[in-house]
Amino acid sequence: MAFDPCQYFDGEFKATGCFIDRKGVIRRRFDVDIVATPQASGFILDEDFLYDDGETESRRWVVTKGADHHFTGKADGVIGEATGYIDGNALIWRYQFALPVGNRKINIRFDDVMVEQPDGVLINRARLTKWGIWVGDVLISFHPQ
Repeated sequence: MAFDPCQYFDGEFKATGCFIDRKGVIRRRFDVDIVATPQASGFILDEDFLYDDGETESRRWVVTKGADHHFTGKADGVIGEATGYIDGNALIWRYQFALPVGNRKINIRFDDVMVEQPDGVLINRARLTKWGIWVGDVLISFHPQ
């Protein structure tokens, strides 16, 4: 059965994750409280991040369902528009993001693969690249509440 993010993202979620650099070192951990709201044309994700250093961040994704299991999305920090498609029980999701690093922002490409597990947990691996060079991965697990 194909993954349907419009059905999956409905309600409250807890997520936990980390950034692992290309040397395999965990650089940052985080927890996320998420409220997912279905819309006629897709869904909205309101995300509140808490990082292990105490920093907080909020982000709102507005995701729109298109034809043939394709999706587009917008959020603060996303350059242009995120695009994605369903491949079996996975959502393939790609976008450029202006990532704050110190006093500047670095444009990073995110290539996500989100796979729904039989128990309802969604596992997301995001490969991060800069100028085509792999800089690390973000691993996140979403848990419906």
